Amino acid sequence: MIARLLKFPAASERYHMSSTGERSASPTLDSDDPERQKKRRNSLNLPLEAHWHLIEVEKKRTVLSKMSFSAMQYSLKRITRSNTYCRILHGSLDPKDEHLVNSLRKLLLSDGQLPEKHDDYHTLLRFLRMRGFDVLKAKEMFLNMVKWREENNIDTIMKDFNFEECAAVKKFYPHGFHGVDKYGRPLYIERVGLADLNALLRVTTVDRFIKYHISEQEKTLRVRYPACSLAAKRHVASITTILDVTGVGANNFSKPARELFIEIQKIDSNYYPETLHQLYIINAGPGFRVLWKVISAFLEARTLSKIQVLGSKFQNNLFEAVDPRYITCFSFAFNYPLMWMERISFMFFCSNLPDFLGGTCTCSDQGGCLFKDKGPWTNPKICELLQVNAICLYT
Repeated sequence: MIARLLKFPAASERYHMSSTGERSASPTLDSDDPERQKKRRNSLNLPLEAHWHLIEVEKKRTVLSKMSFSAMQYSLKRITRSNTYCRILHGSLDPKDEHLVNSLRKLLLSDGQLPEKHDDYHTLLRFLRMRGFDVLKAKEMFLNMVKWREENNIDTIMKDFNFEECAAVKKFYPHGFHGVDKYGRPLYIERVGLADLNALLRVTTVDRFIKYHISEQEKTLRVRYPACSLAAKRHVASITTILDVTGVGANNFSKPARELFIEIQKIDSNYYPETLHQLYIINAGPGFRVLWKVISAFLEARTLSKIQVLGSKFQNNLFEAVDPRYITCFSFAFNYPLMWMERISFMFFCSNLPDFLGGTCTCSDQGGCLFKDKGPWTNPKICELLQVNAICLYT
């Protein structure tokens, strides 16, 4: 149900229906216009969320006790038709992006190559950005993604795949989501320097680990981003990542490690493009910097532009993106089933950053910060908010 919230806005707002009832895109201009392409190239390095803006939710709240019964009925009816949550999840769309997304969508529809479940504005935009807003290249990349998903049953992987060895894997390869950055994006952390690949491969296989990685990518797209969007009251569509590479060098980057890295990088780049906002590689010593020259050869230029390689004095750079202190998140909720809009505030009483990165959190009750999967997507109030919003919009 959550995934449906990320679909295109209503057809009456953006697209028209043909006389036969088939989906069709609104007429668009030629996407190959040189001036448009020039402007587009100049904005390639903007954060993905720069194309969505915070939607100001109306602050005025009606006092029901002072209303007549008929006025109360009318007010409740209006609120039940409210699309406030959809507006937050969609964001305010950039007309220039809409033009190119419409062009790509129209091209896919004309060839009968746009499955309805992938007819999603933000997905098409991600592929356009990854291919420099070249519509034909974005189409090719998009179709490769659809084929890969069909061949590997990706749509059901969250339901079908059970990674029962997750706790053991995290013991030998510490990693996980822990809070959000200052914008509200999910914060993902890996302690690569503490990884023991030989022990890791005794508790799982490369194939199962890759499936686990894909299922986590799906969870991020379907659950983490919507939850973070509601918590931040703005569209969230990428993550901030921290890799601690203490002690990592060419000598401990074995062949299995290289193969695993290359396969995961290929999956992320080809099938989940433009989901990385910023990557901070910290505690990079001389050995890693030599290794980095090899690793960077496998990365796209756009990906490289989002990476900072830092030494042991990384805190100032990190604190510019992630607040190490306590945070408060606000959101709005429907009082269901009475169906009026009320403001709810809730506090995360813990640091976004673990203590080993300069924060104060230890998650001692969970065995460590990277075992908890902490963020808005695990907050009961936000989970309820997502469910109630789905009910209000689609019933």
